[in-house]
Amino acid sequence: DAGVHSKVWYAATCDRKTAEDALYRSNKDGSFLIRKSSGQDSRQPYTLVVFYNRRVYNIPIRFIESTRQYALGREKNGEERFDSVAEIVENHQRTSLVLIDSQNNTKDSTKLKHIVRVS
Repeated sequence: DAGVHSKVWYAATCDRKTAEDALYRSNKDGSFLIRKSSGQDSRQPYTLVVFYNRRVYNIPIRFIESTRQYALGREKNGEERFDSVAEIVENHQRTSLVLIDSQNNTKDSTKLKHIVRVS
């Protein structure tokens, strides 16, 4: 268990569009939630959805089978790994999360500040 099911920031039945709409409505930098990934791939079970600077970022959360840990985004050397998805959220409530815009090739960063609930 990734430690997500009892958390207020986990939107279990939420799809990408619903999550993005909820974050646009919140309109606050650092708004976030975690949803199940669309692909239902065991190696990428969840997606962290973050609102910043009028944009929504969908960041995949990967499950690393060999260490039974979680990491954000594409695999990279020296990446941070966490024992649960809850640890990722707690970490990025304290330290900034780098947001990469692949279309415009820009980087921003924000902390996870406002939990968005999907009704």
